[in-house]
Amino acid sequence: MSKRGRPRCLRMVEGIPIADYFKPRGIPLMDLEVVHINVEELEAIRLVDLNGLDQEKAAAEIKISRRTLARELKSGRKKIADALLHGKAIEIKVGDSIELKEVS
Repeated sequence: MSKRGRPRCLRMVEGIPIADYFKPRGIPLMDLEVVHINVEELEAIRLVDLNGLDQEKAAAEIKISRRTLARELKSGRKKIADALLHGKAIEIKVGDSIELKEVS
């Protein structure tokens, strides 16, 4: 079965996080629901919320449209809020459309 729509373009990210799993303290992992956030969503959040870039500049850094960046931000923020407010674990997933950019 083939995928619908356009193929995903490569997204440039600064790096893959050292930790790829977060969970509430004191609750066994097997008792937790898991929220999956992808590296693209995390990179959008890092650039806009942590580094303070506007969406146009952040989109250019990742090499995606501003509209796509806005979708990644909205999706990533919603997943993080869900995990924090409802005591869920967060797993960071690395997809196959990721390219690491050179950091100078």
